[in-house]
Amino acid sequence: MLRMSNLFLRTLREDPADAEVPSHRLLVRAGYVRRIAPGVFSWLPLGYLVYRNVERIIREEMDAAGFQEVHFPALLPREPYEQTHRWTEYGDTLFRLQDRKEADYLLGPTHEEMFTLMVKGEYSSYRDLPVVLYQIQTKYRDEARPRAGILRGREFVMKDSYSFDIDDEGLRHSYQRHRDAYITTFGRLGLQYVIVSAMSGAMGGSASEEFLAPTEVGEDTFVRCTACDYAANVEAVTTVPPASVELAGIPAAHVEQTPDTPTIDSLVQLSNGRPDLARPDRPWTAGDTLKNVVFMVTEPSGAQAPLVVGLPGDREVDIKRLEAVLHPAVARTFEEADFARYPVLVKGYIGPQALGAAAGVRYLVDPRVVVGTRWITGANQPGCHVYDLTMGRDFTADGTIEVAEVLEGDACPACGGALTLARGIEIGHIFQLGRKYAEALGLRVLDDRGELVTVTMGSYGIGVSRAVAAIAEQSHDDKGLIWPREVAPADVHLIATGKDPVAYETAERLGAELEANGIRVLLDDRQGVSPGVKFNDSELIGVPTIVIVGKRLTEGCIEVKDRRTGERVDVEVDQAVARIAEAVRSGPAVSIGA
Repeated sequence: MLRMSNLFLRTLREDPADAEVPSHRLLVRAGYVRRIAPGVFSWLPLGYLVYRNVERIIREEMDAAGFQEVHFPALLPREPYEQTHRWTEYGDTLFRLQDRKEADYLLGPTHEEMFTLMVKGEYSSYRDLPVVLYQIQTKYRDEARPRAGILRGREFVMKDSYSFDIDDEGLRHSYQRHRDAYITTFGRLGLQYVIVSAMSGAMGGSASEEFLAPTEVGEDTFVRCTACDYAANVEAVTTVPPASVELAGIPAAHVEQTPDTPTIDSLVQLSNGRPDLARPDRPWTAGDTLKNVVFMVTEPSGAQAPLVVGLPGDREVDIKRLEAVLHPAVARTFEEADFARYPVLVKGYIGPQALGAAAGVRYLVDPRVVVGTRWITGANQPGCHVYDLTMGRDFTADGTIEVAEVLEGDACPACGGALTLARGIEIGHIFQLGRKYAEALGLRVLDDRGELVTVTMGSYGIGVSRAVAAIAEQSHDDKGLIWPREVAPADVHLIATGKDPVAYETAERLGAELEANGIRVLLDDRQGVSPGVKFNDSELIGVPTIVIVGKRLTEGCIEVKDRRTGERVDVEVDQAVARIAEAVRSGPAVSIGA
């Protein structure tokens, strides 16, 4: 039994100054975690109990699915990551260090290389496959902006598993096994979630899905269709391009003076206000302007080159989508010194006529820029724009790029229905990796014909420490946390109040009897602490059932409160253990007053 009289716990009345989201605020105030450095946190006793419950559930479901647990070090040698090019591709995110002999090491951000080499060292035949291995391990990533407490840290715990199959059909089966195991796992954790299509990013591979916990503070934006079951992270959303337009009949392109038009809105207003520029069929809109945004792209090798992205003027470039598309290269906005090096790029008036391979400036356009679409865009000279510049007649592009922001009401790529936007926390991610790492590290086995074939892999992650924060985000109110029972630090928060020693003796006896019935108890046996402080602490800490032994004891009753619903009932003392135990074991659907 946990006794608050000697529990290493201090609750706080005020929010921490650096707390940005409810989970950070409440986990600190309730005495679950403490900040050590930016993105680095310690777990206090109650917090570590919750963390271990989450870890236990994940481990139980991985074991139940037939996966086998291993464990790797966090300190890893450079060489395998060189072979897969990720020593360079990870860029500044990687924690690098040297030993006393100046040999290079890293703190593992993820362990594909290690798992691949482990299987390579042990297995050599198709008869050994399939196999799925997993670990629960601390990971390290030097996040540029660690934020939101344990939601986005530099040190965090992750369950990562890897499947090894002889062919793609086997990979699809292993992928589905993990998908099913994740559905069961997140159900047990009490998390609401959405499964969305995703990009593989630094992991590589083909098929990829994310498990997102919907919450307003989530850093991932995803879409859902109002007409079908399509759901995707915005980074993976594909645009439904319009049909091409016949070139015949489109007016010839013409350059016009457009003074005092520093914004898209001012350009549209001027264009509609001048009779010589107005369209005869309808007014010009922001979506008729072709915005050309220029970035400087740096490859992992250090080589730099400009990239211009053309997109309708009613859209902005989504930087997260751009980062995902360009990875492992990184992009930044053009600076004055960059424009000086590339005089063909006239700041504020960039047009596609002067772009492309011939000019040494790569030009990629949004999928909406199709043959026959006519645009107002920069004329590559200060104070001027070109009108009726037509794709496929007056300019071409080096390709398309999906980096425009996704807007509410955009067309669903699956059925054409309207998309809605929401935010969520990534709690799990599954990938069909394919053969990227196996090829790089030489993981091959003999098939049934005696020929060497490259093994195909899958990668599957769950953020263990992040799941704690995600649960807190979804399970709280204005008074504090409300833990789902299976992850809570205790089943029952038993409070003794008043000055009568009988209340404390009764609470001790009830606590012992509950524990004898397999019920986990947190007992507030603190002397000299007011009932109000104890009640506030119980609501802040968030144990699902609160039992108060106090003034009603003279009538032979105690008060039982459901932290989730707020329901309060009086229960006779001699029936309390049986009633509480029944409610705890029956789950949240059963009322203590039933």
